[in-house]
Amino acid sequence: MIRRFFLAAGLAAALALPAPTATAATVLTGDRLDGVPVIERLDVSDAPVGQITRYYFRVTDQAAGQGWYVPVLVARGAKPGKRLLLTAAIHGDELNGIDVIHQLFAGLDPARMSGTVVAIPGLNAPGLLNASRNFTPSHGGGGQNLNREMPDVRSTEPAGDSIGALYAGRLWSQLFIGNADAAIDLHTQSTGTVYPVYVFAETAAARRMADLIRPDVIAMDAGIKGSVENMLNAAGVPAVTLELGAPLVFDREMVRRGLRGVRNVMIDMGITPGSPDLSGPEPFLGNRSVDVIASRGGYARILVALGDRVKAGQPVATISDPFGRIQVTQTAPLDGQVTALATAPTREAGSMLVRILAWSDDEACKASSCTGS
Repeated sequence: MIRRFFLAAGLAAALALPAPTATAATVLTGDRLDGVPVIERLDVSDAPVGQITRYYFRVTDQAAGQGWYVPVLVARGAKPGKRLLLTAAIHGDELNGIDVIHQLFAGLDPARMSGTVVAIPGLNAPGLLNASRNFTPSHGGGGQNLNREMPDVRSTEPAGDSIGALYAGRLWSQLFIGNADAAIDLHTQSTGTVYPVYVFAETAAARRMADLIRPDVIAMDAGIKGSVENMLNAAGVPAVTLELGAPLVFDREMVRRGLRGVRNVMIDMGITPGSPDLSGPEPFLGNRSVDVIASRGGYARILVALGDRVKAGQPVATISDPFGRIQVTQTAPLDGQVTALATAPTREAGSMLVRILAWSDDEACKASSCTGS
């Protein structure tokens, strides 16, 4: 019933058309990288109509005085319409979203589009080079999670003066803001763990997008300050985080399902023609997420699978010592569905073994979402 409510009216109808821009505001540096123009700022309203345009955005300087660049794709339709922003690899070990964007643009025909798709397939340039979740620009700087560094438009406090905050702030102000009516931030789980197709949603508009993506799991979650999803929602741009499986791979099935979800949102926004594909099981909906944490280090054996329903007190993992002797059996703290797993057997004390999602009718959970036990 809830899903029908959100699907009753089109997302496009809930979003205002972008205001026309009097003059071109994309700032070209005059440089080219591998033949691709370099920009300092993007304004999609002056991208060529009916074409796909490619840019490199010079984010900031490396420690050696050269630039960090990220690729930008703009597909501007032949007719005006909404703007969808797609971002991927803000964590440098999370790659499936890059393939989603590559395959999406390979099949786009701007001549049949009404509106614009802006995509950035690789936000964290140094993280990609180092296969690292974190922003690791040099031996003396970084190690930051860029998905905690996005500015908060509701705050009067400065975003910060670290290299990670400066890098994130440039992405935010020069690429994101002013170029999106809705956004999907593409992720996977981190190294050593795995998700199903999983969407984090915060608002009613975001929940609608989540239903259109047709994931295995939707988590209504108040989110974390500084993340792309939550800061865009705070800025009035409906946004979701779409998690697609495991890191450091191009997973064919995860990419296929991610593509279907993105295309469904595009259809609903009126960017491309057609009807959304809503086939398959209803997503599991939850608003309370609890991690089963390793109480000691050692070799983990996970006893459940993604999508399993578990009961409070049910064994979900064991931890063994170097001789294979089980030292502890970890149990589920509540009834719910398994939504993430550790895949690396070696686990530090305090690391996640299993994540369980449930629905709570507690008013605090319903209002702001529960993010822990």
